[in-house]
Amino acid sequence: MSSTAPSSDGVDHVDERLLRTTPLKKLLARPELGSVVGAIAVFVFFAVVADGFLKPSSLGTVLYAASTIGIMAVPVSLLMIGGEFDLSAGVMVTSSALVSSMFSYQMTANVWVGVGVSLLVTLAIGVFNGFMLTRTKLPSFIITLGTFLMLTGLNLGLTKLISGTVSTKSIADMEGFSSARKLFASEVTIGGVELEVTILWWFGLVALATWILLRTRFGNWIFAVGGGADAARAVGVPVYRTKIGLYMGVAFCAWISGQHLLFSFDVVQSGEGVGNELIYIIAAVIGGCLITGGYGSAIGSAVGALIFGMTSKGIVYAEWNPDWFKFFLGAMLLLATLLNAWIRKRVEATK
Repeated sequence: MSSTAPSSDGVDHVDERLLRTTPLKKLLARPELGSVVGAIAVFVFFAVVADGFLKPSSLGTVLYAASTIGIMAVPVSLLMIGGEFDLSAGVMVTSSALVSSMFSYQMTANVWVGVGVSLLVTLAIGVFNGFMLTRTKLPSFIITLGTFLMLTGLNLGLTKLISGTVSTKSIADMEGFSSARKLFASEVTIGGVELEVTILWWFGLVALATWILLRTRFGNWIFAVGGGADAARAVGVPVYRTKIGLYMGVAFCAWISGQHLLFSFDVVQSGEGVGNELIYIIAAVIGGCLITGGYGSAIGSAVGALIFGMTSKGIVYAEWNPDWFKFFLGAMLLLATLLNAWIRKRVEATK
């Protein structure tokens, strides 16, 4: 098969699909490259300025901090690749925990019943976000901002109405609590280091999301929808189903995070979670996801969450004022975005 094709001007042009790509170009084309460079820089920096940063116990603490963000950053990154946002993701985590706790306590049932009901309710919230987005054609910013405000009010109002306070009642003595805690909030020892089970959840979700993006038809649909919904629809991509599925993915991970929150402390404060949605988005952007959609990776979101974990705990180990954390997070967001943009321009210039 020839790699050239005649054109109307009489000049043979090389078919781009048959051009060989060097390993360096493949590396530069990876969306998470900038975040990996940033993660290495952050690691080296805190390894130098913070004495306890390299201890094995510190590694477990850093990974735990990263996992609590990373579990949600994974579906948020897929949603952003699909061209949408979810500003309700932070409070949805709290809603999931509240439903599980209050249903179990009020119905005096096995806590696993509450966990199951919470899963159904949380997935329904995801379906609601996706359905409203596809039917109203309003921006996802508006749709999920409305959901954010409604959930914030419901979390506080229903908790005070049912429990009489802003927090739920303890469910630590209920049947099924210990087994649920093992699944969502236990610790495992690997190589002499105690790690929270959320780290395993995080790694598993990153692997699953990466497989979906790179090895399945649904992954192709995600990239196509993010690159241009109209063009994707023209070639047969089920745009509405894809977007609803992505919002359900965010809801599912919010359920996992919510159960971890509940079974870590056995009570839930109704006002938690507000503002976390921005951190999930920041982790995805630092990891190479474009705000405009159509570009990014689940691995990049994991690296972005790792940078968050290293920074939040590195500041503590360095004995700095933690009030500066948000400053460093904002600076990393800008630097990562600029680095990703520079890398993409270099890649496009070499094509």
